[in-house]
Amino acid sequence: MKTITFIGNGNMALSIAKGLKNNYKIEVVGRSLEKMEKFEKELGVDVEKALMDDFNVEDKTLIFCVKPANVDEVATRISGKARVIYSVLAGTSLQKLRQNLHPHALVRAMPNLAASVGKSMTTLTGDEEFKDEAQELLGAIGTTLWLSSEKELDIATALAGSGPAYLTLIAEALADGAVKQGMRRDDAMATMRGLFEGFGALIQDIHPALLKDAVMSPGGTTAAGYSALEDGNVRASCMNAIESAYKKAVELSK
Repeated sequence: MKTITFIGNGNMALSIAKGLKNNYKIEVVGRSLEKMEKFEKELGVDVEKALMDDFNVEDKTLIFCVKPANVDEVATRISGKARVIYSVLAGTSLQKLRQNLHPHALVRAMPNLAASVGKSMTTLTGDEEFKDEAQELLGAIGTTLWLSSEKELDIATALAGSGPAYLTLIAEALADGAVKQGMRRDDAMATMRGLFEGFGALIQDIHPALLKDAVMSPGGTTAAGYSALEDGNVRASCMNAIESAYKKAVELSK
């Protein structure tokens, strides 16, 4: 069974490891044995554990899950030339990773929060010869999409990586609106969750505009609510959110 080595043992590393544990042997490298033991317990399978200092990554397949600000420091703690590094660090360029870690090959990956339930939308870019392997590996936690440039990956970070936070705002606001009109909180939350579950399936095959047209009858309730959203500049705010998050990703990469 092939070994996948995680550098870092935080929430994203654990989410990805949960998707890989049935098909790969998991090795985790970190600063604290106690935290790695907690990682192992939550993962539910035995893992190889190693402290970071002087750890040799020679010819290993790495999933790099440290904090972006710690790249320089971690690079001084490990040695050797990895076979390939899959980095999930937001705003950390391929150039910076190559300069610090010197792997044979490198792929940037941007999973999202849904990795923990096997439903991540993960975008990828990097060395083309690892495209198929990257999609197979990260496909264990959801859907993958290979992009042709880091610019596109940074845009995708703003959309799919940060997107769960935007949707939580909308979800909470919709439920609050129902409560405001007199619905019990528990019922409003249950209704909102059902809405998101059904919509998530529909949007896979139907264009958003067509879904909207199918729901919105002339002079009806949906038209009234939709008009209120337009009055509140919700569409423009969503577009501005993507722009702001993308600019931040570019800023972080410098």
